[in-house]
Amino acid sequence: MKEITTANYLDDINAFSARNEEPTWMTDLRVAALEKAGNLELPKIERVKFHRWPLFNVNTEEYAPETMNIPSFDAMKDNPVIVQQGSITAFEQLSAKLADQGVIFTDMFTALQEHGDLVKEYYMNKAVEMDEDKLTAFHTAFMNSGVFLYVPKNVVIEEPIEAIFIQDSASEESFFKHVLIVADEHSEFSYLERFQTIGDQKIKISANIVVEVIAKTGAKVKYSAVDQLGVNVSTYMNRRGHIMRDASIDWALGVMNDGDVVADFDSDLVGEGSHSEVKVVAISAGKQTQGIDTRVTNKASHSVGHILQHGVIRERGTLTFNGIGHILKGAKGADAQQESRVLMLSDKARGDANPILLIDENEVTAGHAASVGRVDPEEMYYLMSRGLRKDDAERLVIRGFLGSVITAIPVKDVQKEFVDVIEGKLNA
Repeated sequence: MKEITTANYLDDINAFSARNEEPTWMTDLRVAALEKAGNLELPKIERVKFHRWPLFNVNTEEYAPETMNIPSFDAMKDNPVIVQQGSITAFEQLSAKLADQGVIFTDMFTALQEHGDLVKEYYMNKAVEMDEDKLTAFHTAFMNSGVFLYVPKNVVIEEPIEAIFIQDSASEESFFKHVLIVADEHSEFSYLERFQTIGDQKIKISANIVVEVIAKTGAKVKYSAVDQLGVNVSTYMNRRGHIMRDASIDWALGVMNDGDVVADFDSDLVGEGSHSEVKVVAISAGKQTQGIDTRVTNKASHSVGHILQHGVIRERGTLTFNGIGHILKGAKGADAQQESRVLMLSDKARGDANPILLIDENEVTAGHAASVGRVDPEEMYYLMSRGLRKDDAERLVIRGFLGSVITAIPVKDVQKEFVDVIEGKLNA
């Protein structure tokens, strides 16, 4: 890999930006990020050493898949859908009714061309800053695909909005996705996101994924995700919410990847009365390492942020949950709660549940609970006494342990798919 310097990659970035007909401001942002990337530090994920992971491999060549491997759309009905394989958009669907209401749901490069001013207002500007650390700057410089979703004021969308991002194991293309979601004032909708690897090739690649969700005054967003990237994908995942007055984002995140992962799942409660519920479940297996920072920052009075993290570890897997609740000065009446629990299914597994509370204000409510242990023998005894075999009883206990995210997914077929993914991870 070439050193991350302006000299090494400037021509590649300018060529990529021109090829995709990006506005000048986007090209300038990429170049500025490239200039800073080499001098910035990695983000700090407590108790996780990832500085030697291959997170900075980048391939700037054009991608042209030989075949498009996309799921059937029979079950997707008429709800808004985008499917991307690598950097190619394979399918895009938005009803005329929603388009007439001003809803925008399209790939990132179309959004930059047709809605450039709107994208510019929010892109790496409200939720995630370009130069927060080396990985966000690297992402900004080399982002090669993604989607933009905008829901106008007072628009309520009943059907779920779906985005499916496919990583082809036979491709050497970098997987640098950017998802930008803007919920304008008093809008309401559910968004479902899936990242998945297809095929069983052993090409090692880097994934750098940034998701920004901006919930403006009174907006209500339900965000669900099922992550299933492959064993040869080393992933940095940053999901961030910027939540304004009386707005809410409810997160339901299933981290079911097979490769090494470091993740930031953050909610910034910037408006009075803002609210965020963050539910995360994860399974680590094999020799996999996953480090997950889940943070809620109460910046405004009477804001509420709750974190629930449940994880399961098999074989020699490693899973670290860092739960961070931070109430800033001035956030009177704020509420920050967290619970992190990890089940160990092997003597060689390594798990950590690390609660962190930072309180800079009086007249607030805060609390935490954390545990690392094995399956409850009393639960096992109860189920086995009713005729279940040990393996079946253990799977049932684990499914219940992870159930908080399963039930929050808005599409029944995807709930079933998620259960199948859990079963596959546990039985691999």
